[in-house]
Amino acid sequence: MKVVGFAGYSGAGKTTLVEQVIARLRARALRVSVVKHAHHRFDIDQPGKDSWRHRQAGAFEVLVVSDQRLALMREFEAPAALDIHAMLAELDAGVDWVLVEGFKHGDLPKIEVWRAPAAGEPERPLRCTEDAGVLALATDDPAQLPVTLPARLTLLDLNRPDAVADWLIAAGARFEYRSLNES
Repeated sequence: MKVVGFAGYSGAGKTTLVEQVIARLRARALRVSVVKHAHHRFDIDQPGKDSWRHRQAGAFEVLVVSDQRLALMREFEAPAALDIHAMLAELDAGVDWVLVEGFKHGDLPKIEVWRAPAAGEPERPLRCTEDAGVLALATDDPAQLPVTLPARLTLLDLNRPDAVADWLIAAGARFEYRSLNES
C-alpha cells in the first residue's frame, strides 16, 4: 500500500482536501483507507446501544460487525500516544492508498496544507522548511507564503484536488509503505 500524510494547521483545509482526494482516487477504482487524528475523548458509539453498554461494563475491545461494515472500539487503560505505524498495522494491507490526516510529527511522507492566516490571526510557519518528510505543499495562495520554498518541494494547488490525486499517483513510488518490521 501507499501511505501519505496530510499535515497543517486547523482550518487550513486538510479534511476538505482529503475528502476530495479520496473521491478522485476512488474514481480511478483505487481502494482508500484513512487514519484520522482525533482529540482526546471522541466517541463513535451511541449511549444505550449494545456496544456502548458493553464498553460501559468494562470491555477492553468491542468489535461491531454487520454484513456491510466493521468497527473496532478499544479502550485505553491510560492515555496513550500511539505510533502511526501501529495504527497502520491495524488496517487492511490490501488497500491501494492510506491517507493520514494529522500526525504531523510522524515519519511518513507528507503533503503540507497551508493557508495564509486571516487578518488578526497569528503567523503560521511552514513545516516543510524543517521537515524533510514533507514532499509537497498544497496552498490556495502561493504569493502569501512567508518563505521561499525548498527546491525539493512540489507546489500543489489546494483548489485542484484532481491535480493533487494525479501527483500522488505519478509519484506513487515515493509513498510505498514499509512497516518498521520490514525496514
